[in-house]
Amino acid sequence: MLRLCSSFAGLVLLAAVLPAPVCGDDGPDKADVVVYGGTSAGVMAAVRAARENASVIMIVPDGHIGGTTTGGLGQTDIGGGMSGMAREFYRRVHDYYDRDEAWTWETRDDYFNASWYDRWSLEGRGWSRRWRDGAALTFEPSVASEVMKGMLGEVDVQVVHAERLNRETGVRMQDGRISEIEMESGRVFTAEVYVDATYEGDLMAAAGVSYIVGRESNSDYGETLNGVQTQRATSHQLPSGIDPYRVPGDPESGFLPGVDPSGPGDETSGDHRVQAYNIRITMTDVPENRVPFAKPEGYEEMEYELLFRAFEAGLDAVPLHGARMPNRKTDTNNSRGFSTDFIGRNYDYPDADYVRREEIVREHRTYIQGLLWTLSEHPRVPAEIRGELSDWGYARDEFGEHDHLSPQLYVREARRMVGDYVMTEQDVRGQRTAPDGVVIGGYQIDSHHTQRYITASGYVRNEGDVQTSAGSYGISYRAIVPGEGEARNLIVPVCVSATHVAHGTIRMEPVFMQLGHVAGQAAVLSIEDGVAVQDIDYFALRERLADQGLTLPETTMVPPGAEGPAEPVYTGFMNGDFEEEPFDRFWSVSRNVLRHD
Repeated sequence: MLRLCSSFAGLVLLAAVLPAPVCGDDGPDKADVVVYGGTSAGVMAAVRAARENASVIMIVPDGHIGGTTTGGLGQTDIGGGMSGMAREFYRRVHDYYDRDEAWTWETRDDYFNASWYDRWSLEGRGWSRRWRDGAALTFEPSVASEVMKGMLGEVDVQVVHAERLNRETGVRMQDGRISEIEMESGRVFTAEVYVDATYEGDLMAAAGVSYIVGRESNSDYGETLNGVQTQRATSHQLPSGIDPYRVPGDPESGFLPGVDPSGPGDETSGDHRVQAYNIRITMTDVPENRVPFAKPEGYEEMEYELLFRAFEAGLDAVPLHGARMPNRKTDTNNSRGFSTDFIGRNYDYPDADYVRREEIVREHRTYIQGLLWTLSEHPRVPAEIRGELSDWGYARDEFGEHDHLSPQLYVREARRMVGDYVMTEQDVRGQRTAPDGVVIGGYQIDSHHTQRYITASGYVRNEGDVQTSAGSYGISYRAIVPGEGEARNLIVPVCVSATHVAHGTIRMEPVFMQLGHVAGQAAVLSIEDGVAVQDIDYFALRERLADQGLTLPETTMVPPGAEGPAEPVYTGFMNGDFEEEPFDRFWSVSRNVLRHD
């Protein structure tokens, strides 16, 4: 008896049903390349490899294609360059909105000129600058999802949903290579090359690849911005003088939720703490499309006591940042000292088992749903703040199967691989240059808060926020492959080899898309040449990527037979690419409007 590998039991079909290989009941699903993870990097890796005529299986453990790009993060922060398949994605989004029928709740002119948007932290300046050269950098989640699925539907990628890796015994190694991976269901996949495109790095970890969770000490890599940073934590801060106890002045009553009495730790020392996660919220003020904020099941008022005390201590603004998306929607994110970031509640997430991770996701959802209800309804919130939110609610036409709140937890940072080249502060500040760069980064060095601690004066304060400039820099190819001797057929375009500081600028979705592009192409080269992913010909890879429109950083390496280094290839979204004004001006304007991803 034969079975279809893409059975309805484990697969949500795309609009265009793709052909699926047939395999025996007891045999593994086989492909040239297996991509584990449905993030934007995973999609680009799968599509790129398939365009190179490789057979590809993409496993989407949570059933959500596109990661945070389709999960509510419609405000695209770039830095550096945006080229190759990333640029293709944003141009396809632009093409979608170039149709009149795409504008259901407002017109195109309304979007770029509306004064309704100039409210609380919703700023209306500079948005036309985010739509240039045929690329749209702001979009609705449903549109991003349609574009991602459209790209997959054009190539022969077998998409498998709702299959999770058996992280205990499911990765089999042979001669330093992954020979096969097994899911919790018992389903087995085998490939020549594997790509771990998850935000968590589960395949990487299960394959025995070296990694780290948390912040390094400054002394580990000679950095200045790593580890505990109480002195720099001035942004998104709580008002001074907030008591940390459940009953003010009474230590016997216990600490407020989220306050860590063991913090903050020695300045610049490393720790286990991970910068805060949240969920990006798609809101609207269109009555016909608005779902009111509701008090969630499991709501605990004490979770918001810090917020109430912040208002009492002088907070006089809505603590949300709502970036404007088409069709009168927002990409709403964290702002100020108490907001959508669930600070200190994610430390165990990177290495947690699936059950605990699901609990953490539910806790984040309940917290954010409760925050929105609290801000709009609770009597301890100032009336003017409640009034500001009275016209807003969830967008009815987004995430309908998930109570209109994205199912995608915004995992800003989890595991980070430790490879032969670790991207550091020196790289992103231009003090060191990777000779084997494959993608250009350039977003600011950015970390959200990691903890709430008690100061020497006995008050609550946030710690971990770092926001400072970075230069334009190349991301090393060695930063996306394991170190020598580890997993010789695995590529890791998301949980890259980088310190906490460097990862904070690399972690932009357009960068992940470009690294996914590189991963798909590198996988094919590894197969073609019969070599480990660590040993592929860098210049052959560079030539393929340039032909595909990917912007390449400069290199100091000399190609075989050449008299000097390879010439940089500048294509795509880079300086001078706009007819009206250069990219560096574009970035300096947009970063002043939208600073904190």
